[in-house]
Order: sequence, then structure tokens, then C-alpha cells
Amino acid sequence: MSRIDALIAEFCPEGVEFKTIGEIAECFSGATPASGVTTYWEGGTIPWMSSGEVNKGIVYDTYKKITQAGFDSCSTKMVPSNAVVIALAGQGKTRGTVARTRISLCTNQSLCSIICNESVTSDFLYYFLSTQYQQLRSVSSGDGTRGGLNLQMIRSYCVPVPPMKIQHEIVNVLDTFTKLEAELEAELEARRRQYKYYRDALLAFGDQDVRWATMAEVGEFIRGRRFTKADYVEDGVGCIHYGEIYTHYGISANEVISQVRPEMKATLRFAKPGDVVITDVGETVEDVGKAVAWIGTEEVAIHDHCYAFRHSMNPKFVSYCMHTTSFIAEKAKYVARTKVNTLLMDGFSKIRIPVPPLDEQERIVTILDKFDALVNDLGSGLPAEIKARRQQYEHYRNRLLSFREAA
Repeated sequence: MSRIDALIAEFCPEGVEFKTIGEIAECFSGATPASGVTTYWEGGTIPWMSSGEVNKGIVYDTYKKITQAGFDSCSTKMVPSNAVVIALAGQGKTRGTVARTRISLCTNQSLCSIICNESVTSDFLYYFLSTQYQQLRSVSSGDGTRGGLNLQMIRSYCVPVPPMKIQHEIVNVLDTFTKLEAELEAELEARRRQYKYYRDALLAFGDQDVRWATMAEVGEFIRGRRFTKADYVEDGVGCIHYGEIYTHYGISANEVISQVRPEMKATLRFAKPGDVVITDVGETVEDVGKAVAWIGTEEVAIHDHCYAFRHSMNPKFVSYCMHTTSFIAEKAKYVARTKVNTLLMDGFSKIRIPVPPLDEQERIVTILDKFDALVNDLGSGLPAEIKARRQQYEHYRNRLLSFREAA
């Protein structure tokens, strides 16, 4: 910090000049080739970036590629490497999110590409715009789910342009934080692969004589009843919505994050403590049939796209079994792949799971709980360290990129 403070005192003691993005960069949006035209997509080699990929931060590759014919069909431009990309629109919290490219690519129409001139580096602009998420959303049109930014809004947005020496120094500091976080995340991913392998091997019971039974043989499925977000209240009946199972909950839960109106209680269906709550729809096959063991002390209402699996086994043991690679592969056979992937319960209930004695179930749960906490618990292990590093990085980033504007 003292090095950068000294540079600011030397080069811009009266403050830093601010300019609009339009003054320091070229801005343009992308386009999307027709989705049904196979010659635009099959065998494509040109990286094509969607708004769903902005959260990568640094883009080294894209999920999809388009062909030269697809590129020519939508009259878009190639974005060079070392450019800044910002989401003009997108689902959820995407709008206003920023990324920087490390390859040449093209984008869809929901992204604005910013090609900096010689007065500012793309890495400096990326870091600064990363601090502007809320401000960018505040100047966009519409509410939190509709509307968006447009090219004129981006071009007219003001940013600081300190001397190049200061830009480079700030980028070097923030790159060091980013590199450290990336190393920790790579280690965490390696630990997660190790945990997944060990969990799958432990629950395969390959060298043990363990009884296996279908889920229908060891329990029953009870479907929930419908409620909507309009029914949510701050103080009411605890509930689990199917979307929360694959966005919020892990192997088990003892507290809910949502509640619905108390007067609805008579019309709802509930999971009891010890039940495993299962989704029956999802965007991906893996999401469908995802499970969370409910180990709270009271009953909890469940959505009509959920089932409560009621049984006499250790609920966390059942949940761990349902997260194994082999169970997911078996489950995939019973998913109707329509516009919304849906679980076929008749087939799903025939999937077999191991049924060792209860004391063995508890022993395995104790082992897996330790692994799960190590790789998933934000309060301990590597996730906690990454969270702390990220908070430290955001603190210094915001301090480094707060400038007094020159008069």
C-alpha cells in the first residue's frame, strides 16, 4: 500500500482524472447464431462466450464453439485476448458481472466487449469494474430480474485513469491475491476429487457381505404440496423449496432458509426429522433426484416438486449413498429429458442401496462428515481459508481502487 500511496503522491497529488469508458475504449456487443442450424455449431472451432460464463473472472476457454459460417451469419466481431467483457443482461445476479479474456473469442448479444486504448490497461479496468457491480446495476434499466445495461450506459460510465505506472502497480498487487486464491481453489478441487473417490469406494462395500435393497423396500415416498414465492413470510411455517436443494443445502440440514404463511399449514405436506427430501425436477440430470437429509427437530413443509423419503435408516447415510457416482449414473436412467428434466419415481424407487447395520451406517457417516466438512464447510478447512482470502482481497481491491477525482 505504501508503494502505491507514494506513486499517487508523486504523479497525481491533486487527484486522479476520470474519463468515460467511451473515451478510453471501443465497446461493442456480440450476437448469437441461429441455434437450430447445425452448420453454425457442429464442429465449431471459434470460442463463443455466453453470459453464463462471465462468472469465470478470467476466460481461458468457452463451453461452446461456433463455425466460421456461424460467425459470418451474425455479423459479430472477434474480441481480442486481454479484453474486458461485461454482462449487459442475464439471469439472476449476472448483469454487471465482469470478466477478462485470455483468448480471442466472440460473444452473445448479452455481453459488451471493451477494447482499451493506450491510456488504460484492460487488467486495471477489469479490477476497477469488479468493484462497481452495485453501481452498474443501479444505472441499468428495469428491476433485479428484467431490463439491463446497454452500450450507451457502458460508454458513458466514468472510471479513474491514473498514470500507467500506478495502474501496473495496482494490477501486480491484485494479481498476487488472485493467484493465491486460484492455488487454494486448485488444492480444494483436488481434495474434493479425493473425497469423492473415497466416498464412492466406502459406499460400494466391494469386499463386504452387505445386504442391498431397493429404495421402495426400505422406505416410502411422500410427495409435497405446492407453494410459491408469494407465500413466503419472515415468520411462518418452515419449508424446503426444490430449488434450494441444489443451490443451498448439502448432505444434510437442520435449519431452513424459507418460511411460508402459517394459515397454509393445513394444506401442506411435511418431511419429518430423519426423512430424506428429494427433488423431482432440475436443469441437469444430476440436479434431478438430488437429496438432503432433514435432521431438524421439527417437521418441515416440502414443495410439490419434492418427495420425502421416509425410512428407518441413518438419514445422512442414505443421503451420502444418493450422492455417489454409481447412484447418479443409475438415477439417470429414470429421468425424462424434456424441457424440464423430471424424475420417473416408479423407476427411481427400484434403485438399490446398501443396508448395513445401523452402527456401521453411523460409523461411515462419522468418517464422511469429516471429509465433507474439510471440502465444503465455509467455517473450517480450505473453504474457510478461501473465504478469508477472498474477503482480504476484496478489502484491498476496494481500497486500492478508490481515487480522489482531480478538480
